[in-house]
Formats: sequence, C-alpha cells, structure tokens
Amino acid sequence: MTKTQSRANTPAGSDQERPDAVVIFAPLPVLTVTVEDRSGEADIHVHAGGQGVWQSRMVSSLGVPVVLCAALGGETGDVLNHLLPIEDVTARIVPVSARNGSYVHDRRTGTREVVAESPGSPLDRHELDSLYELTLTEGLEHGWVLLSGPQEDDVLPADLYRRLATDLGANGCKVAADLSGERLEAVLAGNPSLIKVSHEELLDDGQAKSDDAEDLVKAMRAMREECAGTIVVSRSGAAPALALLDGSAAKADVVEIEMPKLEPADPAGAGDSMTAGMVAALAGGRSIREALQIGAACGALNVVRHGLGTGGARAVETLAERVELRPWK
Repeated sequence: MTKTQSRANTPAGSDQERPDAVVIFAPLPVLTVTVEDRSGEADIHVHAGGQGVWQSRMVSSLGVPVVLCAALGGETGDVLNHLLPIEDVTARIVPVSARNGSYVHDRRTGTREVVAESPGSPLDRHELDSLYELTLTEGLEHGWVLLSGPQEDDVLPADLYRRLATDLGANGCKVAADLSGERLEAVLAGNPSLIKVSHEELLDDGQAKSDDAEDLVKAMRAMREECAGTIVVSRSGAAPALALLDGSAAKADVVEIEMPKLEPADPAGAGDSMTAGMVAALAGGRSIREALQIGAACGALNVVRHGLGTGGARAVETLAERVELRPWK
C-alpha cells in the first residue's frame, strides 16, 4: 500500500514544518462492525479498528504522517487489507497464518451493546520475528514509535515489547507506549520517553491501592524508578489527568491536566486519542507541556464524536487553548 498525498495542515498549535512520520506498532488490528440508528433504520458501519489503528487516525488527522506496522491474516485480515488505506497512513503489513479478531456492536440504543466478538489468534515465532524486524526498521528510519497493544493478551508475548523498546531506544529512537499489565512492565525496561496508562489499569494491575490522586502519584513514581520519561495517567469522569514530568521539564514534576468541559457522546477511545495527540505534538517538536494540552484536547474531542480516534486539527487547537495545567499540591 502506498501513502496518500500529504495534507497541508500541521499538528495542533504548531507553526513548525510538517514532521516526519510516527511509526505505530499495531500488532493485530480488529475488524469492527457497528450498527447505528439512522432515521429508524439500521445503519451498518465496517471499519478497521484496534488501539493502534484508532491512534493512527488521530495522529494523521493532526497532520502527522503515520507508518502503521501490523499483521493481517485469515478472512478478517483480507477485509482489513482493503479497509486500512487511511489518509496519511502508510500500512506496512506482515501476512500471517493467524486470524485477526473482530466484533459486532449495536449502538442503536445510544450505548454499545456487544452482539458478537471473535478473538484473534496467536502469531507464530516466524511471524513475530517479521513484525519485530519491520517495526525496528521503520522506527530507526523515522525516529518516533508508539507501541500499542492487541485486543487479546495471548496473541504475542510481552517480551516482544521489551525487545522493541530496548533496541529502538538504544539506537536513538524515541519510544512512547500506551499499555498495561505485563506489556507495560516489559516496555519500561527500554526506558521509553512517554508512558500513558489509565487509572483503571493501574488498579487492575495492583500498582495503585486506590483511585485517589495520592496513590496514583505513588504508582507513577514507582514506574519512574523502573526507568521512564514522562508518565501520564488518564482518569475517568471529571477527575483531572495526572502527569509526572521528566526532570528537565518543569520545577513542579507532577501536574494536573484539567480537560475542557464537554458533554460526552461516546467515552470510548478517549485515552487512546490522548496518547496519539501527545505523540503527534512531540514528534512535531512541541514541548512536553504543549503536548499534554494537545493530548488532552484530543481526548476531550473524541468523546463528543461517535467515531473512535477521530477529530479535526482546528478543533484540537481551539480546545488545547482551554486545557489547564496546574501543579499537583
């Protein structure tokens, strides 16, 4: 697949030249079928999905080209191969014998109701080697890699994330990750530049005792001891997100990120969009504080839309001006 013609817009809030591509590791995308209501009739939408695909959409919508590294196989993979051409996204595909997952969701009532889900199947060692080699090569060429996770836990080993983060970082590539559990622990070994994790994931993993900010900050500092740059924890509801900045970023190393107040249409995908916005801004040469504002704006914009990982650069720029960063305590 070839990259579509580049658009003229630049990352939200940026006056700089268009940056090089961000590489997004999306190991096994999913085929999504969503049923919506349209004037009383069923309106069926078929898309490529999964964390890395949704993040690719958001990064590219901010004017940053994306190289998407993914594995496709089975009937679902054949369909995804036709759906993945996205504007400003170059898909680099490893054909595999494994099958991509899929789901059918019904949103006609206004909430997501699961109709059916089919998990993806594990990649074999040769397929894992090919996916590692592809991502390593593209990352070293472009300089920024965002590591996203698969829908299922067992399709690839967590150690692949450790190897990618370590080898990319050791050779001058900036690494960001939006992961949890064993994959998050693995990627910390590579000293990534940016980690984003939700407070629910910290609780599920036993890294935080509660959703109180004090406990979340303790968990963030523990991750810092394991080697990581900036650590961002997204929080549900009206609670502000938290960011533990690296030592050179600011005098106050922990800041609260107050999102713009918007009525949500669909809260799914806000954290993924936040990560995508931060990475797009950093790849474009913005400061970490600007990146936090742009990321928060992307997350806020995503929840007022029905498509995951969507939003326009002009809207993001406008909302980013309304994101407040303040010292925590």
